[in-house]
Amino acid sequence: MTKEKLNVRDVVQVFEKWSPKELAYDWDNVGLQIGNYENQVKRLMVTLDVLENVVDEAVENDVDMIIAHHPLLFKSVKQIDMTSPKGRTIEKIIKNDITVYAAHTNLDMAFGGVSDILAQKLGLNDTKVLVKSHSEMLYKFVVYVPEDHAGKVRDEVGNTGAGHIGNYSHCFFSTSGEGSFLPLEGTNPYIGAQGEVAKVKEVKLETIVRESQLKIAIDAMKRVHPYEEPAFDLFPLNNNGITFGVGRVGELPESLSLRTLCERVKQRLNIPGLRVAGNLDAEVKKIALLGGSGEDFIGHAHKSGADVYITGDLTFHETQDAWQMGLNLIDPGHHVEKVMKEAVQSYLQAELQEKVEVIVSESNTEPFKFL
Repeated sequence: MTKEKLNVRDVVQVFEKWSPKELAYDWDNVGLQIGNYENQVKRLMVTLDVLENVVDEAVENDVDMIIAHHPLLFKSVKQIDMTSPKGRTIEKIIKNDITVYAAHTNLDMAFGGVSDILAQKLGLNDTKVLVKSHSEMLYKFVVYVPEDHAGKVRDEVGNTGAGHIGNYSHCFFSTSGEGSFLPLEGTNPYIGAQGEVAKVKEVKLETIVRESQLKIAIDAMKRVHPYEEPAFDLFPLNNNGITFGVGRVGELPESLSLRTLCERVKQRLNIPGLRVAGNLDAEVKKIALLGGSGEDFIGHAHKSGADVYITGDLTFHETQDAWQMGLNLIDPGHHVEKVMKEAVQSYLQAELQEKVEVIVSESNTEPFKFL
């Protein structure tokens, strides 16, 4: 028995159930960077950055697709100089027919994404979004299906992430009834014949869908629905939607000294050193964190009531200001976002079920060394 062949489009569709592009900030460049949606994917590699050594690793391992956190093409490209590191990297990607896809701020905001992974590794409870970006609108999705296909449509739509309420998935309500229709000239009806009114026992399936999931859910429904023209409705809801944003705020189970928390950060995020500002003997419990560069949100961290803010790429004066206002800071570096590699691998392995081999890049992309 041969494995089902998947292309880039299939992989992206699965990945964006978790981390839709719509979650990303407008200034971000996420999604397809280089490649072809129709290319077949047998082996996929997850990386934090797309550097030349990472691409060399991908070529050596016969990788068809790279999923990265940091976009390879972030600023506009005005020229590609093949003698430069970036130019050589792009050249190798194209010559070896490798597709590159990036999930950046959308993966930061996604539930279970970078921010949540960091919070979980540090043992934070009752986490909330640190910097809110938007609340996603909710829709009621209603579709009418002949009885013998109701289960298949329910499963396919539910597998896209629709029907997710709290910690429950595949939440649907079903009502049985009778549908009728008159196939006109040029139709090829699944049930009935042209020019004759058909009456069919149907099931009305209702579920809740997030705005970013609508297209995926509708496409999934059409893929398995037997009718040429499935009847479905969308109703915007006044229910409070999910609030998305970057960073998280949560609490430790018990207070720790800032010094002890620094040791925990180094151990659990697997880093050799970090920078810290504040009283090392101070007791801290409420923690704000943001993977990557987060000094622009020091004010949000302070306003949240956090005892300490953990983020990367802190500069002198901003750190000095936070220190003076009484907010302790820990800078573990930008590279701690590497936690996304194993998380993305685990998610895709579970979703793709061995249809694609998913490996994690072992190449070093951390430019700093600690002496």
